[in-house]
Amino acid sequence: MTPGATEPSDAIRQRVLGAHRRQLDRQGTPNALLGTREIDKLCATDKEGDQLLRHAFARLMLSARAYHRVLRVACTIADVAGAESIGTAQLAEAIQYRRLDATF
Repeated sequence: MTPGATEPSDAIRQRVLGAHRRQLDRQGTPNALLGTREIDKLCATDKEGDQLLRHAFARLMLSARAYHRVLRVACTIADVAGAESIGTAQLAEAIQYRRLDATF
């Protein structure tokens, strides 16, 4: 998609519905309702992702609660993208949202 181009609402809706379906198939509940144990189990990252999270949380001085929120959001971003697992791109995007949230 070119910069400034818009995506039809129906295409976005289909991606969101697909993400919701993946969440229900994987864990029986939406990511928003996952507890900390489920997040730790279902939202695992690779070594590079762990390093990114540690660096971001040390630099931004975020809490354990924020850590789980970032993982939950990264998992949802991965679901919307149709990814099988959380990658560093999804983690970076979730961290960026957290930084924006903290500024308001």
